[in-house]
Amino acid sequence: MKALLLSEYSHLEIADLPQPEIGGDEVLVRVGACGICGSDVHGFDGSSGRRIPPIVMGHEAAGTVTAVGKEVTGYQTGDRVTFDSTVYCGKCRFCLRGEANLCDNREVIGVSCGDYRRHGAFAEYVVIPARILYHLPEAFAFAEAAMLEAVSVALHAVRVSEARAGDSALVIGAGMIGLLTLQAARAAGCSPVYIADVDATRLELARKLGADGTLLRSGGELVSEMIKLTSGQGADVSYEAVGRNETVTAAIEATRKGGTVTLIGNIQPEVTIPLQKVVSRQLRLQGSCASAGEYPQAIEMIADGRIKVKPLITAMASLEEGPRWFERLHAGEPNLMKVVLTPGA
Repeated sequence: MKALLLSEYSHLEIADLPQPEIGGDEVLVRVGACGICGSDVHGFDGSSGRRIPPIVMGHEAAGTVTAVGKEVTGYQTGDRVTFDSTVYCGKCRFCLRGEANLCDNREVIGVSCGDYRRHGAFAEYVVIPARILYHLPEAFAFAEAAMLEAVSVALHAVRVSEARAGDSALVIGAGMIGLLTLQAARAAGCSPVYIADVDATRLELARKLGADGTLLRSGGELVSEMIKLTSGQGADVSYEAVGRNETVTAAIEATRKGGTVTLIGNIQPEVTIPLQKVVSRQLRLQGSCASAGEYPQAIEMIADGRIKVKPLITAMASLEEGPRWFERLHAGEPNLMKVVLTPGA
């Protein structure tokens, strides 16, 4: 089979690899579409430490079942499916509590980090444990299904924030996850929902996706404007979708007393926080990791239009065009949102 192989850091090549064999509890999926995630771009240059070559990356995908293991029930050849990026064990205390994203034995498709190597979906075929599969409706396009992982991450962030209808919300960062979190917060009943970024073009897209207000500001200016917009209080809940020192601080300072700050972004491995402002104002800092069972909800919300993903897909490209798009994404080309590769097209 053809695969986009990271053979060494910063070098991708189209390789001819053996078609993978399935185990008893697995299925073989012919990949219809796979999105390039920001984590793949960081893996491409080695900065994340979680894509050790050689590895076939890619975890935001969907396709068609072409073979089924002997122990698999509920799926058959020809089924249209998507799958969670997290391979959870289903047996540990976290899995049994419905927190599969925190599984003690968690692995991620398309990742090699020293502890394990699991090839991903930048290939014509990928092997997937049946327990992480989800059926796709017939009318659900594979390109849109490649967005389900990111939508599920956004839905999970809003869920663990315990946001209530009528809460004011601030999203910092109008990248892919930020724009999806904006829509997820609105779908949960948050109102008004503001979003901040330093890129005017991204904020214009945010307006089209339903933002009640956009803030072309950062740092202290962002905090001052947000306090003003909320009658001196601050947002009930803030979603930080960048992961830098200055944006985490701004999220904390722009949130009201007793409010919640949910940290989604993680570009920097460590940040400092204004501790006294957290403690004295009784803020709740909530981390959000991956997703935990939000895929069915994500499928439903894309299908009925509550969350729109088509405007976020910048390009659909063949597997052979993958290296060129990785170079553009790695160079930080402005306003590239989601590039979807189509190995099975």
